[in-house]
Amino acid sequence: MLETTEADFDDLVSEALDGVPAELAALMDNVVVLVEAEPPPEDPGLLGLYDGVPLTERDVTTYTFAQPDRILVFRGPLLRMCETPEQLVEEVRVTVVHEIAHHFGIDDAALHELGYG
Repeated sequence: MLETTEADFDDLVSEALDGVPAELAALMDNVVVLVEAEPPPEDPGLLGLYDGVPLTERDVTTYTFAQPDRILVFRGPLLRMCETPEQLVEEVRVTVVHEIAHHFGIDDAALHELGYG
């Protein structure tokens, strides 16, 4: 298992977010990105999770004063699956992009076709 500090892992997530094109980042709305140590026990291999209402499903009558959507990145499974720091950087990037895509309403099937599944 690869090891890194929590702060260094958080930096990897920040770097992945910084890599999102500015025009897409500007369209993200009411969403927070968080790092958690482990995913829910019922899905121990989960790398990331989007919890919210995708932009494509929001409307002004039902999405007023809503809590922020959450993108969760799970440190434990990512560290366990990666053997090198370079692999970790790439897997964090792919996970962040994958969950941001869900925020934009892109489903898993389309992400697989794009190589992010």
